[in-house]
Amino acid sequence: MPYRVVLDTNCIISGLIFSHRKMAWLRHSWQSGSIIPLVCKETASELLRVLAYPKFKLTNSERLLLLADFLPYAETITVLDVPLDLPVIRDKADQIFITLAVVGQADALVTGDNDLLVIKDSFKTLPIMSLSEFEE
Repeated sequence: MPYRVVLDTNCIISGLIFSHRKMAWLRHSWQSGSIIPLVCKETASELLRVLAYPKFKLTNSERLLLLADFLPYAETITVLDVPLDLPVIRDKADQIFITLAVVGQADALVTGDNDLLVIKDSFKTLPIMSLSEFEE
């Protein structure tokens, strides 16, 4: 049975842009179906925004190709209501990832963001782990 995960934007970018190096395992994981990434409207919008950063120097066609290597493998979750018992994350932009993980009943939230990693020991609803912890 596939592992259903929420990958934060940095993890997805690493899997897409750096997939020919040490991050190849992540892209292969969603393409092989061993993991199913969960996305929602807000996380997909952030991914689109980040892929357009000038530092990546991606053309529109390249961005579309990268999205085509990710979105068909993802499960879209509609986040209508935010559970009341979620911890509040310092960076409000990161709140959607924990909300998506809980609403989508993810098996784990995988992140490189310190604002999410600092709550991993106190948040017992689902595992929060770094990308390296997830790879192991």
